[in-house]
Amino acid sequence: MKIVLVGYGAMGKVVENNVGEDDRIIAVVAPEKGVTFADIKEKPDVIIDFSQPAALDGICAYAGANGVPTVIATTGYSSAQMDEIKALSAKVPVLFSGNYSLGVILLNRLVKEVTPILKDTFDIEIIEKHHNKKADAPSGTAKMLINSVNADGDMNIVYGREGQCKRKKGDVGVHAVRGGTIVGEHQVIYAGTDEVLELTHYAHSKAIFAKGALRGAHWLVKKPAGLYNMEDVLFN
Repeated sequence: MKIVLVGYGAMGKVVENNVGEDDRIIAVVAPEKGVTFADIKEKPDVIIDFSQPAALDGICAYAGANGVPTVIATTGYSSAQMDEIKALSAKVPVLFSGNYSLGVILLNRLVKEVTPILKDTFDIEIIEKHHNKKADAPSGTAKMLINSVNADGDMNIVYGREGQCKRKKGDVGVHAVRGGTIVGEHQVIYAGTDEVLELTHYAHSKAIFAKGALRGAHWLVKKPAGLYNMEDVLFN
């Protein structure tokens, strides 16, 4: 599989180091490399993006014009940019996920199963922790978990608390921690009367995200145009 890698920060380097024997990175589009989409000499089988939201226009323009399946692993997009991703998926297969860890995707699946059972009688809180260089909050993974908890749209999402903030029925608290070199921790807490259920995922290495994205890329190149997520990869 011929790959164009977009972004050469920490995650871009991890992807580069985890490419399998049957795969080949033909270009790294990144300011650090001095390479743009115009410099790509051969058509890739897939684009894997671990960059910044500002790179989206270039990705969509190249992928749409050349019919290249695209794995998007960047977070922090605006609603307008999400519309741009959806528009791209009408032309090519697009895999978009807030997290590419297989364990996190399974965590999200569990949240979808547990929440309808407990939401009426348990209080729900979401806590995410990341390193001190992460630019956006809450994390893309936390947003994915929020969407799963609030699948029916009847919960009130509360981002942090300060002052007079007594919990109301239906509140879901979301809390972001930034510090040190924490790779990523996500916790969904279901607090009931006299009992607490906690669903937690700990990431110990960035390699899990790279391996998940590469697995997703192999799956995506066989699919028709459309917008997919990692649950599609694992369960369909």
